[in-house]
Amino acid sequence: MLLCVLSAAIGHAEPSEPVRAPDGSRLDRIQPVHDRVSDMFVYSAAMNTVIRSRVLRAADPNAPAPTLYLLNGANGGTEGSWYDETDVAEFFRGKQVNVVIPIGGGGSYFTDWAFDDPMLGRPRWTTFLTAELPPIIDSALHGSGANAIAGISMAGTSVFQLALAAPGRFRAIGSYSGCVRTSDPMGQAFVTAVVARQRGNALNMWGPPDDTRWAANDAYLHADRLRGTAIYVSSGSGVPGDLDTPEGTHGDVLHLTWQLLFGAPLEAIMNMCTRELRERFSQLGIPATFDMRTTGTHSWGYWQEDLHRSWPIFDKALTAVG
Repeated sequence: MLLCVLSAAIGHAEPSEPVRAPDGSRLDRIQPVHDRVSDMFVYSAAMNTVIRSRVLRAADPNAPAPTLYLLNGANGGTEGSWYDETDVAEFFRGKQVNVVIPIGGGGSYFTDWAFDDPMLGRPRWTTFLTAELPPIIDSALHGSGANAIAGISMAGTSVFQLALAAPGRFRAIGSYSGCVRTSDPMGQAFVTAVVARQRGNALNMWGPPDDTRWAANDAYLHADRLRGTAIYVSSGSGVPGDLDTPEGTHGDVLHLTWQLLFGAPLEAIMNMCTRELRERFSQLGIPATFDMRTTGTHSWGYWQEDLHRSWPIFDKALTAVG
């Protein structure tokens, strides 16, 4: 009876087996939001908690569909997510792809932490996003097994780390306004500040600055291992652009002020990081698409545009045969 209810909620034929992963992670429940949008709650055995994801079903829920995971930034989506801040619901309407937006993980860099943290708990996001969640999504949503992942800001770093941690799990990755280099002094200082802003302690994530975990999770150092993955990287310059106006923020003066005072210098830093990564990829001869905008701050309007521009790359990778 339970499976029948779940099947009705997600709109396809009843699964032949309970929706769970071998490690004990399982589909806890699904709450319909409206139309083809639901909140899927998945128990993570690694984190011993239930994680919510906003899910947008593929156009034909009865046919196999690839999955695009969209990661939020430093607040984990609790103060504005892809679904709330962009047109993803409309943009993906009619497209044969499941879109999954995990909620949570603020300040975690979506990685597996070395130690539990007094404020952030037991972050084991790499395990969740690469080993626990995908098989459950595929089972519950008729997934094809083809995945792509994209993220903004903090998560623009994480998508590279996740691809390195689970080779072959993601056919394509998209990094919007991220800073990939994490183990040099500037990178460590930046990561520590992002984690601290969410009241976490980066020492619990990858240890002290001389711990080998920092270098192990630095995608800049291990970029050669990303060959064969479709990659899209974008950044604005920090110079205010068309979306950094009253019209661009729909009259939200407070939001516009944030974009100009904080989003502009922050994006300038992201631009510097992205240029370093582009040079690194060029030196190694790794194909990737770099979209370096001449204007733009660290804000949702530009990330929405980035998603639109990168979708053809993801679509091609997700639907490739073999």
